[in-house]
Amino acid sequence: MSRRAAAVVPSRQARAVRLGPRSVAALGLVSAVGVVAFGWPFLAPPTSTLNAHAQDAPWLFAGLLVLLVAVVAATISESGLGAKAVAMLGVLAATGAALRPIGAGTAGIEPMFFLMVLSGRVLGPGFGFVLGSVTMFASALLTGGVGPWMPFQMLSMGWFTMGAGLLPGPDRLRGRGEPALLAAYGFLAAFAYGTAMNMAGWPFLGELASRVSFDPDAAVPENLARFLAYCAATSLGWDLGRAVVTVVLTLTLGPAVLRALRRATRRAAFETAVTFEDR
Repeated sequence: MSRRAAAVVPSRQARAVRLGPRSVAALGLVSAVGVVAFGWPFLAPPTSTLNAHAQDAPWLFAGLLVLLVAVVAATISESGLGAKAVAMLGVLAATGAALRPIGAGTAGIEPMFFLMVLSGRVLGPGFGFVLGSVTMFASALLTGGVGPWMPFQMLSMGWFTMGAGLLPGPDRLRGRGEPALLAAYGFLAAFAYGTAMNMAGWPFLGELASRVSFDPDAAVPENLARFLAYCAATSLGWDLGRAVVTVVLTLTLGPAVLRALRRATRRAAFETAVTFEDR
C-alpha cells in the first residue's frame, strides 16, 4: 500500500429541494417580471405611457411580485419540499428574521446576509430562493417594515440566496477555498442587493430631489447618471458596510456554520425516500 494518503472526495451534497422543469420555468418567469419591475425606468422610452404613471408603477409591480413569488414558492413546494425541509426552512427563516433587526439604524451591520449565503450554498438554489423570500417576509412582519418595498425585498433576497446555491463546486470545493468564494460572492451580492432596492424606490422620489430623481421625460443616459448619483449619495456607505460585515462573518464563522448546516442536512436525509411497511 502506498504511504501517500488517498485524497478524500466529499460525497455529493444533498439538496432540500430538487428543481424540476415547472419550478425552473416559474423561477424564470418571476425573475423576468422582476427585472422589468426593477428596471422599467431604463427600459421604457421617454414617450412611453408608463412614464406618465411613474408614481403608480412601483405599487402595481409590488402587487404583481407578491402573487408571482407566492406562485414560485407553491411550485417549488410541489417539487418536493417535504416536512423535514419545511422544518429547516422555518428555523433558518426565523433565525434570519431575528438577526436582521440587530443592525437596525447602524449602517451596514446586517448579519442575516451571511447566513443567507451559507444556507443557499448548502441547501441549493431552489431552497435558497424560498428561504430568502420567506425570511424577508418574516422580517418585515417582525420589524413593521411592511410596504410597497417588501415584495422587492423578498425577490431581491430570493435572488441573493439562490445565487449562492448556483456557485460552482458544491460537492468538491472544501477547505479554505469555499469560504473565500462565498465571501467574494457575498461582497458583490451585497452591493447588487442595495442597487436593486435603490431601483425599486428611486421612482418614488418625484420632485423631492430634483437633481437625482427619476425624470420621465429624460433619456436613459441622463436618468442613469441621476440614478448613480442617487446611489452614491444615499446608500453607498450602507452597502459597503453590509458587504464588509458579510465578508468578515463568512471568513470567521463560515466554516463552522457550513459544517453545522451540512451535518443537519445529512441527518435530515432529505433525499432518502420514506417507506411504510404493512403490519
